[in-house]
Amino acid sequence: DKEEQKEEKQEEKKEEVSQQKEEKSSSDSEDKEETKDNNKDIIATPAARKRARELGIDLSEISARDPLGRIRPEDVDAAAQGGSKKEEKKEAPKKEKKKEQNNEKTEFDKPVERIKMSRRRQTIAKRLVDAQQNSAMLTTFNEVDMTNVMKLRSERKESFQKKHDIKLGFMSFFTKAAVGALKEFPLINAEIQGNEIVKKKFYDIGMAVSTEEGLVVPVVRDADRLDFAGIEKGIADLATKARNKELQLDDLQGGSFTITNGGIFGSMLSTPILNSPQVGILGLHNIEKRAKVMPDDTIQARPMMYIALSYDHRIVDGKDAVQFLRRIKEMIEDPYDLLLEG
Repeated sequence: DKEEQKEEKQEEKKEEVSQQKEEKSSSDSEDKEETKDNNKDIIATPAARKRARELGIDLSEISARDPLGRIRPEDVDAAAQGGSKKEEKKEAPKKEKKKEQNNEKTEFDKPVERIKMSRRRQTIAKRLVDAQQNSAMLTTFNEVDMTNVMKLRSERKESFQKKHDIKLGFMSFFTKAAVGALKEFPLINAEIQGNEIVKKKFYDIGMAVSTEEGLVVPVVRDADRLDFAGIEKGIADLATKARNKELQLDDLQGGSFTITNGGIFGSMLSTPILNSPQVGILGLHNIEKRAKVMPDDTIQARPMMYIALSYDHRIVDGKDAVQFLRRIKEMIEDPYDLLLEG
């Protein structure tokens, strides 16, 4: 009888161990399925997904660094080294999580419409907040007399369009002026990486373009090597691609400085937000006739534009920012040298 009882206990123990293994296997399988389902909604390149599987990393725990929010292989590698993982979320029952989300919504006693933010809009929102939180942003202003540049444009626009098959706009003048000023104040064409300041020896100028899905900033490459026609064609091409949703990732990456023109919508004055990791952005505004005291003390109505420079005060001093903007003012108010450059 004792032997039989001993054998029964051993059998029960084996069954218990077997059951625990099955439960653990089932739990692991469920965790994998849940991770797989979560990863379906994440934008990532095929190479990044493959790399994540090889390293056993959950894509939902990785922060994307490109402007469109797409995870790339280098993001996965950075996460594997502990440099790009999102902050670990506290585990909580799903019901409680849902309850917390509901608590964040404000109920109204009048009609409202709730619209889910697109992934692009979420990315734009995150980048704009990050730019303000991760920089010491400051804005300085000046005023430009547009008389001479408007006169020059009026004199040359017909012959320019016939020769180059593109209209001569104001953006090419400001792009030329910005490149010239950046060469004189190289820290505004730089960025911060860790404890280093990276001065860029190239001039890839981002052009803010408004689309139905939000603001995008495609880049005109090597603007310092382009003539007026090249700049105008580059801007027109990027604007068309943006509005037709044909921009590629390469069109949006790697800019060294940005120009945004709120004047086309009638903006009189604004403080543009930095396009991180850049440390400078030039804001253009509406042209309006305003009274100006001339050198001979007479008062004339002149076409004037407010311009703004937002900059990262961590590496750009106020003196340089003010002088940079004054240099742009000088070149726009005497634009003939710009036109001679190309």
